[in-house]
Amino acid sequence: YNLVWQYLYSLRKDRAPLVFYWIPWFGSAASYGQQPYEFFESCRQKYGDVFSFMLLGKIMTVYLGPKGHEFVFNAKLSDVSAEDAYKHLTTPVFGKGVIYDCPNSRLMEQKKFAKFALTTDSFKRYVPKIREEILNYFVTDESFKLKEKTHGVANVMKTQPEITIFTASRSLFGDEMRRIFDRSFAQLYSDLDKGFTPINFVFPNLPLPHYWRRDAAQKKISATYMKEIKSRRDRGDIDPNRDLIDSLLIHSTYKDGVKMTDQEIANLLIGILMGGQHTSASTSAWFLLHLGEKPHLQDVIYQEVVELLKEKGGDLNDLTYEDLQKLPSVNNTIKETLRMHMPLHSIFRKVTNPLRIPETNYIVPKGHYVLVSLGYAHTSERYFDNPEDFDPTRWDTAAAKANSISFNSSDEVDYGFGKVSKGVSSPYLPFGGGRHRCIGEQFAYVQLGTILTTFV
Repeated sequence: YNLVWQYLYSLRKDRAPLVFYWIPWFGSAASYGQQPYEFFESCRQKYGDVFSFMLLGKIMTVYLGPKGHEFVFNAKLSDVSAEDAYKHLTTPVFGKGVIYDCPNSRLMEQKKFAKFALTTDSFKRYVPKIREEILNYFVTDESFKLKEKTHGVANVMKTQPEITIFTASRSLFGDEMRRIFDRSFAQLYSDLDKGFTPINFVFPNLPLPHYWRRDAAQKKISATYMKEIKSRRDRGDIDPNRDLIDSLLIHSTYKDGVKMTDQEIANLLIGILMGGQHTSASTSAWFLLHLGEKPHLQDVIYQEVVELLKEKGGDLNDLTYEDLQKLPSVNNTIKETLRMHMPLHSIFRKVTNPLRIPETNYIVPKGHYVLVSLGYAHTSERYFDNPEDFDPTRWDTAAAKANSISFNSSDEVDYGFGKVSKGVSSPYLPFGGGRHRCIGEQFAYVQLGTILTTFV
Protein backbone atom coordinates (compact mmCIF):
# COMPACT_ATOMS: atom_id res chain seq x y z
CA TYR A 1 0.00 0.00 0.00
CA ASN A 2 2.81 2.41 0.94
CA LEU A 3 4.57 2.01 -2.41
CA VAL A 4 1.34 2.33 -4.38
CA TRP A 5 0.39 5.48 -2.48
CA GLN A 6 3.79 7.06 -3.15
CA TYR A 7 3.53 6.20 -6.84
CA LEU A 8 0.08 7.75 -7.16
CA TYR A 9 1.23 10.81 -5.18
CA SER A 10 4.18 11.26 -7.54
CA LEU A 11 1.79 11.52 -10.50
CA ARG A 12 0.22 14.68 -9.12
CA LYS A 13 1.66 17.73 -10.87
CA ASP A 14 0.30 20.06 -8.18
CA ARG A 15 2.45 18.49 -5.44
CA ALA A 16 6.14 19.04 -4.73
CA PRO A 17 8.20 15.88 -5.44
CA LEU A 18 8.12 13.50 -2.49
CA VAL A 19 11.36 11.89 -1.28
CA PHE A 20 11.00 8.11 -1.56
CA TYR A 21 10.85 6.14 1.71
CA TRP A 22 10.46 2.47 2.62
CA ILE A 23 8.96 2.53 6.10
CA PRO A 24 5.36 3.83 6.37
CA TRP A 25 4.76 6.74 8.80
CA PHE A 26 8.46 6.83 9.80
CA GLY A 27 9.46 8.07 6.35
CA SER A 28 12.77 9.94 6.07
CA ALA A 29 13.07 10.59 9.82
CA ALA A 30 16.41 8.79 10.20
CA SER A 31 18.34 10.52 7.40
CA TYR A 32 16.77 13.90 8.22
CA GLY A 33 17.30 13.57 11.97
CA GLN A 34 20.91 12.38 11.78
CA GLN A 35 22.30 14.82 9.18
CA PRO A 36 19.65 17.37 8.22
CA TYR A 37 21.84 19.61 6.04
CA GLU A 38 23.32 16.68 4.13
CA PHE A 39 19.80 15.29 3.68
CA PHE A 40 18.56 18.63 2.33
CA GLU A 41 21.49 18.96 -0.09
CA SER A 42 21.08 15.43 -1.47
CA CYS A 43 17.37 16.11 -2.01
CA ARG A 44 18.12 19.47 -3.64
CA GLN A 45 20.48 17.87 -6.12
CA LYS A 46 17.74 15.44 -7.11
CA TYR A 47 14.60 17.60 -6.94
CA GLY A 48 15.68 21.24 -6.72
CA ASP A 49 15.02 23.72 -3.92
CA VAL A 50 11.42 22.57 -3.41
CA PHE A 51 10.54 19.03 -2.32
CA SER A 52 8.56 17.14 0.31
CA PHE A 53 9.40 14.30 2.68
CA MET A 54 7.52 12.13 5.15
CA LEU A 55 8.44 12.78 8.79
CA LEU A 56 6.72 10.63 11.41
CA GLY A 57 3.33 10.76 9.74
CA LYS A 58 3.62 14.40 8.63
CA ILE A 59 4.40 15.58 5.10
CA MET A 60 6.95 18.39 5.20
CA THR A 61 7.37 20.62 2.14
CA VAL A 62 10.84 22.16 2.11
CA TYR A 63 11.84 25.32 0.26
CA LEU A 64 15.59 25.90 0.49
CA GLY A 65 17.47 29.18 0.16
CA PRO A 66 16.50 32.86 0.37
CA LYS A 67 13.34 32.41 -1.70
CA GLY A 68 12.27 29.76 0.77
CA HIS A 69 12.93 32.14 3.66
CA GLU A 70 10.67 34.68 1.98
CA PHE A 71 7.99 32.08 1.25
CA VAL A 72 7.72 30.82 4.83
CA PHE A 73 8.48 33.88 6.97
CA ASN A 74 6.29 36.27 4.99
CA ALA A 75 3.44 33.83 4.44
CA LYS A 76 0.03 35.20 5.39
CA LEU A 77 -1.20 34.50 8.90
CA SER A 78 -4.37 33.07 7.37
CA ASP A 79 -2.34 30.50 5.40
CA VAL A 80 0.20 29.16 7.90
CA SER A 81 0.36 28.78 11.67
CA ALA A 82 3.35 28.50 13.97
CA GLU A 83 0.95 27.94 16.85
CA ASP A 84 -0.52 24.80 15.27
CA ALA A 85 2.99 23.54 14.49
CA TYR A 86 4.53 24.03 17.92
CA LYS A 87 1.81 24.34 20.57
CA HIS A 88 1.86 20.68 21.57
CA LEU A 89 5.65 20.86 21.98
CA THR A 90 6.05 24.19 23.79
CA THR A 91 3.03 24.37 26.11
CA PRO A 92 4.26 21.60 28.47
CA VAL A 93 7.58 23.49 28.73
CA PHE A 94 6.49 27.14 28.94
CA GLY A 95 3.01 26.74 30.40
CA LYS A 96 -0.43 27.83 29.29
CA GLY A 97 -1.54 31.17 27.85
CA VAL A 98 1.78 32.31 26.37
CA ILE A 99 3.99 32.01 23.27
CA TYR A 100 2.21 29.45 21.07
CA ASP A 101 -0.57 28.59 23.52
CA CYS A 102 -2.51 31.72 22.58
CA PRO A 103 -3.68 33.55 19.44
CA ASN A 104 -0.88 35.08 17.36
CA SER A 105 -2.12 38.59 18.17
CA ARG A 106 -1.56 37.85 21.87
CA LEU A 107 1.98 36.61 21.19
CA MET A 108 2.80 39.79 19.27
CA GLU A 109 1.71 41.86 22.28
CA GLN A 110 3.65 39.63 24.69
CA LYS A 111 6.78 40.32 22.64
CA LYS A 112 6.01 44.02 22.86
CA PHE A 113 5.67 43.79 26.67
CA ALA A 114 9.05 42.04 26.94
CA LYS A 115 10.80 44.60 24.74
CA PHE A 116 10.27 47.30 27.38
CA ALA A 117 13.12 45.61 29.29
CA LEU A 118 15.33 45.28 26.19
CA THR A 119 16.27 48.91 25.69
CA THR A 120 19.67 50.52 25.23
CA ASP A 121 19.52 51.92 28.77
CA SER A 122 18.83 48.40 30.06
CA PHE A 123 21.77 46.96 28.14
CA LYS A 124 24.06 49.58 29.68
CA ARG A 125 23.06 48.31 33.13
CA TYR A 126 23.37 44.67 32.13
CA VAL A 127 27.00 44.65 30.91
CA PRO A 128 28.74 45.12 34.31
CA LYS A 129 26.34 42.64 35.93
CA ILE A 130 27.05 40.01 33.29
CA ARG A 131 30.80 40.52 33.61
CA GLU A 132 30.64 40.28 37.41
CA GLU A 133 28.76 36.99 37.16
CA ILE A 134 31.34 35.51 34.80
CA LEU A 135 34.28 36.55 36.99
CA ASN A 136 32.57 35.07 40.03
CA TYR A 137 32.01 31.83 38.13
CA PHE A 138 35.72 31.72 37.22
CA VAL A 139 36.61 31.82 40.91
CA THR A 140 33.95 29.50 42.35
CA ASP A 141 33.37 26.82 39.73
CA GLU A 142 35.42 23.63 39.93
CA SER A 143 36.20 23.85 36.21
CA PHE A 144 38.20 27.06 36.69
CA LYS A 145 39.06 27.92 40.33
CA LEU A 146 41.23 30.75 39.02
CA LYS A 147 42.60 31.62 42.46
CA GLU A 148 44.06 28.10 42.69
CA LYS A 149 44.76 27.08 39.08
CA THR A 150 46.80 28.59 36.27
CA HIS A 151 45.74 26.11 33.58
CA GLY A 152 43.31 23.27 33.02
CA VAL A 153 40.48 21.89 30.91
CA ALA A 154 36.82 22.88 31.14
CA ASN A 155 33.79 21.10 29.70
CA VAL A 156 31.98 23.85 27.82
CA MET A 157 28.86 21.69 27.60
CA LYS A 158 28.63 22.12 31.37
CA THR A 159 30.05 25.59 31.93
CA GLN A 160 28.30 27.54 29.19
CA PRO A 161 24.69 26.62 30.03
CA GLU A 162 25.42 27.58 33.64
CA ILE A 163 27.18 30.84 32.79
CA THR A 164 24.40 31.72 30.37
CA ILE A 165 21.60 31.14 32.84
CA PHE A 166 23.41 32.90 35.70
CA THR A 167 24.18 35.99 33.60
CA ALA A 168 20.71 36.10 32.05
CA SER A 169 18.92 35.71 35.38
CA ARG A 170 21.10 38.38 37.04
CA SER A 171 20.53 40.93 34.28
CA LEU A 172 16.94 40.17 33.26
CA PHE A 173 15.41 39.06 36.58
CA GLY A 174 17.37 41.07 39.15
CA ASP A 175 19.71 40.39 42.05
CA GLU A 176 17.13 38.72 44.31
CA MET A 177 16.13 36.17 41.69
CA ARG A 178 19.78 35.52 40.83
CA ARG A 179 20.43 34.39 44.40
CA ILE A 180 17.85 31.65 43.86
CA PHE A 181 19.50 30.50 40.62
CA ASP A 182 22.04 27.99 41.95
CA ARG A 183 23.34 25.02 39.97
CA SER A 184 20.32 22.91 40.90
CA PHE A 185 18.08 25.59 39.39
CA ALA A 186 20.22 25.56 36.25
CA GLN A 187 19.63 21.80 36.14
CA LEU A 188 15.88 22.43 36.18
CA TYR A 189 16.24 24.51 33.04
CA SER A 190 18.27 21.68 31.52
CA ASP A 191 15.40 19.29 32.31
CA LEU A 192 13.01 21.72 30.61
CA ASP A 193 15.27 21.96 27.57
CA LYS A 194 15.14 18.18 27.20
CA GLY A 195 11.43 18.63 26.52
CA PHE A 196 12.39 19.87 23.05
CA THR A 197 13.32 16.55 21.46
CA PRO A 198 11.98 14.84 18.33
CA ILE A 199 10.02 12.35 20.40
CA ASN A 200 8.30 15.25 22.21
CA PHE A 201 7.32 16.71 18.86
CA VAL A 202 5.44 13.54 17.95
CA PHE A 203 4.33 12.43 21.43
CA PRO A 204 3.88 15.45 23.75
CA ASN A 205 3.16 13.29 26.80
CA LEU A 206 4.50 9.82 27.51
CA PRO A 207 5.09 8.01 30.84
CA LEU A 208 8.87 8.33 30.58
CA PRO A 209 11.45 9.79 33.02
CA HIS A 210 12.47 12.79 30.88
CA TYR A 211 8.81 13.79 30.56
CA TRP A 212 8.37 13.59 34.32
CA ARG A 213 11.50 15.68 34.90
CA ARG A 214 10.25 18.24 32.35
CA ASP A 215 6.90 18.57 34.12
CA ALA A 216 8.46 18.72 37.60
CA ALA A 217 10.91 21.40 36.46
CA GLN A 218 8.13 23.47 34.90
CA LYS A 219 6.12 23.41 38.12
CA LYS A 220 9.07 24.31 40.35
CA ILE A 221 10.37 27.14 38.15
CA SER A 222 6.86 28.52 37.65
CA ALA A 223 6.19 28.43 41.41
CA THR A 224 9.48 30.26 42.06
CA TYR A 225 8.55 33.05 39.65
CA MET A 226 5.03 33.24 41.07
CA LYS A 227 6.44 33.67 44.57
CA GLU A 228 8.66 36.56 43.43
CA ILE A 229 5.81 38.22 41.52
CA LYS A 230 3.52 38.01 44.55
CA SER A 231 6.26 39.33 46.83
CA ARG A 232 6.88 42.38 44.65
CA ARG A 233 3.17 43.10 44.35
CA ASP A 234 2.62 42.77 48.11
CA ARG A 235 5.56 45.08 48.89
CA GLY A 236 4.66 47.52 46.13
CA ASP A 237 8.27 47.12 45.07
CA ILE A 238 7.98 47.64 41.32
CA ASP A 239 10.55 49.72 39.43
CA PRO A 240 10.03 50.14 35.66
CA ASN A 241 13.78 50.58 35.16
CA ARG A 242 14.96 47.56 37.14
CA ASP A 243 14.39 44.29 35.26
CA LEU A 244 12.14 42.21 33.05
CA ILE A 245 9.89 41.04 35.88
CA ASP A 246 8.99 44.59 36.88
CA SER A 247 8.56 45.53 33.24
CA LEU A 248 6.01 42.76 32.74
CA LEU A 249 4.18 43.64 35.96
CA ILE A 250 3.69 47.14 34.53
CA HIS A 251 3.28 46.35 30.83
CA SER A 252 0.97 43.33 30.63
CA THR A 253 -2.43 44.65 29.56
CA TYR A 254 -3.56 43.71 26.06
CA LYS A 255 -5.14 46.21 23.68
CA ASP A 256 -8.61 44.85 24.45
CA GLY A 257 -8.16 45.57 28.16
CA VAL A 258 -7.51 41.98 29.25
CA LYS A 259 -4.61 41.67 31.69
CA MET A 260 -2.14 38.82 31.76
CA THR A 261 -2.52 36.74 34.91
CA ASP A 262 0.46 36.37 37.23
CA GLN A 263 0.66 32.72 36.16
CA GLU A 264 0.89 33.77 32.52
CA ILE A 265 3.60 36.30 33.38
CA ALA A 266 5.53 33.54 35.15
CA ASN A 267 5.12 31.28 32.12
CA LEU A 268 6.30 34.04 29.79
CA LEU A 269 9.40 34.51 31.95
CA ILE A 270 10.16 30.81 31.48
CA GLY A 271 9.76 31.14 27.71
CA ILE A 272 11.95 34.22 27.43
CA LEU A 273 14.79 32.77 29.50
CA MET A 274 14.53 29.43 27.68
CA GLY A 275 14.80 31.11 24.29
CA GLY A 276 17.91 33.05 25.21
CA GLN A 277 19.45 30.24 27.24
CA HIS A 278 19.36 27.74 24.40
CA THR A 279 20.92 30.07 21.82
CA SER A 280 23.56 31.74 23.98
CA ALA A 281 24.74 28.54 25.67
CA SER A 282 25.38 26.72 22.40
CA THR A 283 26.83 29.78 20.65
CA SER A 284 29.28 30.58 23.44
CA ALA A 285 30.35 26.93 23.67
CA TRP A 286 31.04 26.86 19.94
CA PHE A 287 33.03 30.11 19.79
CA LEU A 288 35.20 28.96 22.70
CA LEU A 289 35.92 25.71 20.87
CA HIS A 290 36.77 27.53 17.64
CA LEU A 291 39.02 30.01 19.46
CA GLY A 292 40.74 27.07 21.13
CA GLU A 293 41.46 25.66 17.67
CA LYS A 294 42.70 29.01 16.37
CA PRO A 295 44.68 30.83 19.09
CA HIS A 296 45.61 33.65 16.70
CA LEU A 297 41.95 34.72 16.74
CA GLN A 298 42.20 35.04 20.52
CA ASP A 299 45.15 37.38 20.04
CA VAL A 300 43.23 39.51 17.54
CA ILE A 301 40.30 39.93 19.94
CA TYR A 302 42.57 40.54 22.93
CA GLN A 303 44.53 43.28 21.14
CA GLU A 304 41.33 44.89 19.90
CA VAL A 305 39.89 45.07 23.42
CA VAL A 306 43.16 46.27 24.96
CA GLU A 307 43.58 49.04 22.38
CA LEU A 308 40.03 50.25 22.87
CA LEU A 309 40.32 50.35 26.65
CA LYS A 310 43.78 51.94 26.49
CA GLU A 311 42.30 54.85 24.55
CA LYS A 312 39.87 55.61 27.36
CA GLY A 313 42.34 54.85 30.13
CA GLY A 314 40.47 51.94 31.68
CA ASP A 315 40.70 48.19 32.14
CA LEU A 316 38.34 45.30 31.46
CA ASN A 317 36.26 46.16 34.51
CA ASP A 318 35.36 49.41 32.75
CA LEU A 319 33.97 47.62 29.68
CA THR A 320 30.66 49.20 28.70
CA TYR A 321 27.80 48.58 26.31
CA GLU A 322 29.15 51.34 24.08
CA ASP A 323 32.55 49.61 24.00
CA LEU A 324 30.98 46.38 22.74
CA GLN A 325 29.67 48.26 19.71
CA LYS A 326 33.25 49.27 18.81
CA LEU A 327 34.74 45.76 18.72
CA PRO A 328 34.32 44.41 15.17
CA SER A 329 36.36 41.25 15.78
CA VAL A 330 34.17 40.36 18.76
CA ASN A 331 30.94 40.91 16.87
CA ASN A 332 32.26 39.15 13.76
CA THR A 333 33.22 36.13 15.88
CA ILE A 334 29.68 35.93 17.25
CA LYS A 335 28.25 36.42 13.78
CA GLU A 336 30.42 33.69 12.29
CA THR A 337 29.54 31.27 15.10
CA LEU A 338 25.84 31.85 14.50
CA ARG A 339 26.42 31.21 10.80
CA MET A 340 28.18 27.89 11.29
CA HIS A 341 26.13 26.67 14.24
CA MET A 342 22.54 27.79 13.91
CA PRO A 343 20.81 26.61 17.12
CA LEU A 344 17.70 25.47 15.17
CA HIS A 345 18.27 23.59 11.93
CA SER A 346 14.58 23.64 10.88
CA ILE A 347 11.59 25.91 11.35
CA PHE A 348 8.06 24.65 10.70
CA ARG A 349 4.66 26.13 9.96
CA LYS A 350 1.42 24.16 9.66
CA VAL A 351 -0.56 25.00 6.53
CA THR A 352 -4.10 26.14 7.37
CA ASN A 353 -5.21 27.02 3.82
CA PRO A 354 -4.01 25.54 0.50
CA LEU A 355 -0.76 27.39 -0.21
CA ARG A 356 0.68 27.90 -3.69
CA ILE A 357 4.46 27.94 -3.98
CA PRO A 358 5.53 30.94 -6.12
CA GLU A 359 6.91 30.30 -9.60
CA THR A 360 5.73 26.65 -9.52
CA ASN A 361 2.54 24.67 -10.04
CA TYR A 362 2.85 23.17 -6.57
CA ILE A 363 0.18 23.62 -3.92
CA VAL A 364 0.77 22.64 -0.30
CA PRO A 365 -2.56 21.30 1.00
CA LYS A 366 -4.14 22.19 4.31
CA GLY A 367 -2.80 20.02 7.12
CA HIS A 368 0.67 19.60 5.62
CA TYR A 369 3.71 21.53 6.90
CA VAL A 370 6.16 23.93 5.29
CA LEU A 371 9.78 23.82 6.46
CA VAL A 372 12.59 26.33 6.10
CA SER A 373 16.21 25.67 7.08
CA LEU A 374 18.24 28.79 7.81
CA GLY A 375 21.22 26.71 8.88
CA TYR A 376 21.32 25.02 5.48
CA ALA A 377 21.74 28.39 3.74
CA HIS A 378 24.27 29.52 6.37
CA THR A 379 26.51 26.54 5.63
CA SER A 380 25.99 26.22 1.88
CA GLU A 381 28.73 27.06 -0.61
CA ARG A 382 25.97 28.45 -2.81
CA TYR A 383 25.93 31.50 -0.53
CA PHE A 384 29.24 31.52 1.38
CA ASP A 385 32.79 30.84 0.22
CA ASN A 386 34.41 27.95 2.09
CA PRO A 387 31.42 27.66 4.44
CA GLU A 388 33.08 24.92 6.50
CA ASP A 389 35.87 27.33 7.57
CA PHE A 390 35.44 29.35 10.75
CA ASP A 391 36.54 32.76 9.48
CA PRO A 392 35.20 35.85 11.32
CA THR A 393 37.01 38.11 8.84
CA ARG A 394 34.60 37.04 6.08
CA TRP A 395 32.15 39.58 7.56
CA ASP A 396 34.52 42.41 6.65
CA THR A 397 33.98 41.75 2.94
CA ALA A 398 31.37 43.52 0.86
CA ALA A 399 29.92 40.22 -0.38
CA ALA A 400 29.29 38.94 3.14
CA LYS A 401 27.76 42.22 4.22
CA ALA A 402 25.43 42.01 1.25
CA ASN A 403 24.34 38.58 2.47
CA SER A 404 23.30 40.03 5.82
CA ILE A 405 19.72 41.13 6.29
CA SER A 406 19.16 44.80 5.56
CA PHE A 407 17.68 47.04 8.22
CA ASN A 408 16.62 49.79 5.84
CA SER A 409 13.86 51.67 7.68
CA SER A 410 11.90 52.05 4.44
CA ASP A 411 11.57 48.27 4.28
CA GLU A 412 10.17 47.66 7.76
CA VAL A 413 6.89 46.34 9.09
CA ASP A 414 5.35 46.33 12.58
CA TYR A 415 3.60 43.09 13.52
CA GLY A 416 2.68 44.49 16.92
CA PHE A 417 5.99 44.37 18.83
CA GLY A 418 7.94 47.12 17.04
CA LYS A 419 9.39 47.51 13.58
CA VAL A 420 11.43 44.70 12.04
CA SER A 421 12.91 44.31 8.58
CA LYS A 422 10.33 43.11 6.09
CA GLY A 423 12.95 41.67 3.75
CA VAL A 424 13.82 38.08 4.66
CA SER A 425 15.18 36.90 1.30
CA SER A 426 18.70 36.79 2.73
CA PRO A 427 20.87 33.68 3.12
CA TYR A 428 21.86 34.86 6.62
CA LEU A 429 19.04 35.11 9.18
CA PRO A 430 20.40 33.89 12.53
CA PHE A 431 17.44 35.34 14.45
CA GLY A 432 14.72 34.36 12.01
CA GLY A 433 12.40 36.75 10.26
CA GLY A 434 8.87 37.98 9.89
CA ARG A 435 6.35 38.12 12.72
CA HIS A 436 8.20 35.43 14.65
CA ARG A 437 11.61 37.11 14.46
CA CYS A 438 13.48 36.85 17.76
CA ILE A 439 13.27 40.02 19.86
CA GLY A 440 16.39 39.11 21.82
CA GLU A 441 19.03 39.70 19.15
CA GLN A 442 20.52 42.80 20.78
CA PHE A 443 20.51 41.21 24.23
CA ALA A 444 22.20 38.12 22.77
CA TYR A 445 25.02 40.24 21.33
CA VAL A 446 25.40 42.04 24.68
CA GLN A 447 25.51 38.79 26.63
CA LEU A 448 27.72 36.90 24.17
CA GLY A 449 30.02 39.89 23.61
CA THR A 450 30.58 40.26 27.34
CA ILE A 451 31.18 36.51 27.74
CA LEU A 452 33.65 36.47 24.84
CA THR A 453 35.68 39.51 25.92
CA THR A 454 35.82 38.30 29.53
CA PHE A 455 37.01 34.82 28.56
CA VAL A 456 39.69 36.17 26.22
